[in-house]
Amino acid sequence: MCIFCNLIEGKIPSTKILENDNFLAFEDINPQAKIHALIIPKVHIQSFNEMTPNVMSEMTTFIQEVALTLGVKSDGYRLITNIGQNGNQEVQHIHFHLLAGEQLGRLV
Repeated sequence: MCIFCNLIEGKIPSTKILENDNFLAFEDINPQAKIHALIIPKVHIQSFNEMTPNVMSEMTTFIQEVALTLGVKSDGYRLITNIGQNGNQEVQHIHFHLLAGEQLGRLV
């Protein structure tokens, strides 16, 4: 079982930001910005390549609720997902990083 599935089941502690029946948002233990949340579906999906349109649609709404909960919706935030080995995906469970709370550097 992957680390995020164990976290969902409560076997690993986390600092929850927002949760519903299908998704969980929690603080990253190694933050890369003043605000750094991880957002995951509760069903195990290995990566974005396996994501279905229905789950993505529901997850989009949840991510927007997380941004509102964190108070960053109007100021802005960065949303990132890493896919596969070359994308540096460390945990094989789809997750989005929401980074905010400060001016973030340009990526491109």
